[in-house]
Amino acid sequence: MRLTPRDTTYFDLLAASAQHLVRGSSLLAELLGADKAGREKLADEMHEVEHLADEATHSVMRRLNQTFVTPFDRADISGLASALDDCMDEMDEAAELIVLYKLDALPDRVSEQVQVLQRCAELTAEAMPRLRSMDKLADYWVEVNRLENQADKLHRKLLAQLFDDLAGDPVLLMKLKEVVEVLENAADSFEKVANMVETIALKES
Repeated sequence: MRLTPRDTTYFDLLAASAQHLVRGSSLLAELLGADKAGREKLADEMHEVEHLADEATHSVMRRLNQTFVTPFDRADISGLASALDDCMDEMDEAAELIVLYKLDALPDRVSEQVQVLQRCAELTAEAMPRLRSMDKLADYWVEVNRLENQADKLHRKLLAQLFDDLAGDPVLLMKLKEVVEVLENAADSFEKVANMVETIALKES
């Protein structure tokens, strides 16, 4: 039994932050299949979502500065908020690079990378509200870890494909390689969130 009250606003803020990831990953998927003008519009929408995600993170940090009692460790709350924001930043960067580099058709495996990110975002959004009770979270971090392993394999195959197909076009190779690397970083960021949730759950159990 807890003898001190808990500020549950953090759970709402973290859940809202995770919902931005769902929207961001959806926009990224749409962007891959869009034409040039459509991509620019979707990248602008992605920037707007990224700003909302930033604001959600700042709201958590401001709350930490105003609240004495927190539902779990303060460092864990701030770390989790920052880790969620990192996921959004990586996806936003990938969208921006695709537009800035004026890339045409992207390899099919890039779409597969983004599909992995979409699933990670969905799972993360489902998991955040469960921090209130710390209930049924194990399936979440196990599945995100599995998806990150899948993303690693896609990443390696994509790099091999790019070096095989684009040996004669080093500029395009560098552009596509950077996008692929940023998408891999996004998958790593989602795994970091899942690992932090596991750590928090174990501390609170």
